[in-house]
Amino acid sequence: MTDIGEDRTAKLSATVQELERQLAATHTITAGLSSITRVGELVQQALDISLEIADAEAGSVLLYDSDAGKLRFEYVVGEKADELMETEIEPDQGIAGLVFQTGEIHISEDVAAEQAHLQDIGEKLGYTTQNMVAVPLKSSAGKPFGVIEVLNKRVGHFDENDVNLIDIMAAQIAVAIENARLQEEARLAEVVKFIGNISHDVKNMITPVRTGAETLQMIADEDYAQLDEALAGLKNLPQAADSVRQAVEGLREIYPELIDMILEGTEVVQQRMAEISAAVKGIVAEPHFEPTDVAAVGERVVNLLRSHAKSKQVVVALQIVGDVPEATVDARQIYNAMYNLIYNAIDACDPGDSVALRLASTPADGPDQPAQIVIECADTGSGIPDDVREKLFTEDAVSTKPMGTGLGTRIVANVVEVHHGAIEVESEIGVGTTIRLRIPVGPVDNS
Repeated sequence: MTDIGEDRTAKLSATVQELERQLAATHTITAGLSSITRVGELVQQALDISLEIADAEAGSVLLYDSDAGKLRFEYVVGEKADELMETEIEPDQGIAGLVFQTGEIHISEDVAAEQAHLQDIGEKLGYTTQNMVAVPLKSSAGKPFGVIEVLNKRVGHFDENDVNLIDIMAAQIAVAIENARLQEEARLAEVVKFIGNISHDVKNMITPVRTGAETLQMIADEDYAQLDEALAGLKNLPQAADSVRQAVEGLREIYPELIDMILEGTEVVQQRMAEISAAVKGIVAEPHFEPTDVAAVGERVVNLLRSHAKSKQVVVALQIVGDVPEATVDARQIYNAMYNLIYNAIDACDPGDSVALRLASTPADGPDQPAQIVIECADTGSGIPDDVREKLFTEDAVSTKPMGTGLGTRIVANVVEVHHGAIEVESEIGVGTTIRLRIPVGPVDNS
């Protein structure tokens, strides 16, 4: 009788210990995830906690990408983590695909014997998976949106208690990921609303500028016509007429260009605001390739930025080297690339420095080297430090200007990528910087 009682007590004690372990796991996950709102950070921390609790050596979280129609390894812990990250598989492939499709937990004590196991991934990475627990990550509606895999328990096999713990963790992780996504969507909605308001305000502020410029041009044209008519009548006072003409000739010559600059600038601002608003909403305009006079685009950009350069006491010049043929490009994007290059170059200059936009072309040199338009922005400014130059046209680009974001260089990089071109950078501290874009003259295939 005593033995039976002791046996029941031992079983009860083991059950209590397991419940305490599960509660501790739940508490650990909840504490670790409650303050995280970015999905990427959440997934990373969730998997770390899961492996620690399950005493496993590796694991991964795969999330379904509805746009690509793939399961993607969003985060991986283990020996081959870096090589496996961002790998995609079909949503019905492998043990992960099986779990994603069925929405049911899968336990494997010998993964190599599993028909569903994707052996080619393990062979490619040189990693052997011995045992595994795969649990679906489900939305509040019960629909799987991913899978968590816990691999290779360090001691023995995954038992029922391990599976229960991983299942609890998966439920917590799924809720946290779903909440984080909802919060991101809510933040995006606020940003979209905010950008929409700004776009509306900018349009309202620019409209009177455009209207004023157009009205000024109309009045000036009429007044100069009347002035010419009045001066023509001063036949008896030719010297006085010439003096009047000379007094107003400077303004007469420059005002059409100033009006064009105002109208050009306001149009560009409106276009960019529309693009920003669309991009925030997830609508990115497809490039529109058409035969374009790149030299004419460069002239427009230089003319628009001359007043900005003058305010900085910097000289800006356009230099056309040889024959620059038409190129099949997206004129709007090429304009944006030139604008950002020149604007940044002006800001890197001191009074007395200069910026030159040089446009040239190179002939084709075999099938792998098509004819190219060469867009070169050269300045005599401060130069770019090596650590900044290395990141200049990458996602990690940083700005050396106060309040700068480095966004301008990323815009340039995106334009070059869309056109299948190349970027070259030459810079020397205290001497200046030359940034060279090579853009194919012919159409590119972005399919």
